[in-house]
Amino acid sequence: MREDIEFARQVIRLEAMAVAALEALLDERFGRAVELVLGCEGHVIATGMGKSGLIAQKISATLASTGTPSFFLHPAEAIHGDLGRVARKDLVLALSNSGATEEVLRLVPSVKQIGAPLVVLTRSMDSPLARHADCVLPLGALPEACPVGLAPTTSTTAQLALGDALAMAVAKRRRFSREDYALYHPGGELGRSLLRVKELMRDATEVPPARVGITARDALVQAGGLGRRPGALPVVSPDGTLQGLLTDGDVRRLVLKDPGFIGRPIEQVMTRKPLSVRADQLAAEAWRMMKERTFDELPVVDEGGKYLGLLDVQDLLEAGFTSDGG
Repeated sequence: MREDIEFARQVIRLEAMAVAALEALLDERFGRAVELVLGCEGHVIATGMGKSGLIAQKISATLASTGTPSFFLHPAEAIHGDLGRVARKDLVLALSNSGATEEVLRLVPSVKQIGAPLVVLTRSMDSPLARHADCVLPLGALPEACPVGLAPTTSTTAQLALGDALAMAVAKRRRFSREDYALYHPGGELGRSLLRVKELMRDATEVPPARVGITARDALVQAGGLGRRPGALPVVSPDGTLQGLLTDGDVRRLVLKDPGFIGRPIEQVMTRKPLSVRADQLAAEAWRMMKERTFDELPVVDEGGKYLGLLDVQDLLEAGFTSDGG
């Protein structure tokens, strides 16, 4: 067991040293690769065979999720027709530690004929693949951590680190933001945390408000005719400023306390100056307010207090907010 632990430490040391050694290899070639990716008007098409192909898939996914359109192209499939996916406006990012992978090399003549730039991550600047590249990002000579020195280990770790460095440098140049990230990750926690109220609310055409002066009966008739019936009816002044809210809970209480409320003006029975949110507020803030106050609806207003719509708890639940704070 002790021998296993020591060998594992040796593997980790070798891979860490491989990543650290990349720093000294970064020069104007890396800057050139960043410019090529930024200038790409199509897709960054990552390719590689075997373990390098798996790393290429991950790099492509990282690029795509940080604002650079990208997909993976398997080199064996490419030489049997899938090269038709490559266009002049694209950029090909090829990974091959040896720089002599047959399946990848066979792509080069067609890529050159198509006119797409070729960026290569490889061990040596003298490799066959490097000689045909528009830009080479060298990995350096890396001893594999495999007991027999053959299985891709340090080389693929270095490829991944260099690919991440390229993707992150491009994202930084694009000024890629948390909001941009959320756009490409709408199903995740970050995506929910950056949603705005305006993206989930029902606008005034879906939940038209009642006007002050009408009776509670007329207001309830209006509320009952809504398609996606919410549990509250906003009440506004003639200029559209929010004045109050009549909720299902208010109606139930009034039925028990004052059955004659139905004929009274709505402003006499509504909840005045209800809690509201603005359309540009984070939906997560509205969710917190609802949970703290045990509200199911919040009117949405502009900076001047004009009614814009209604946010219902069901809208937040459908967006993935949960009772446990998610």
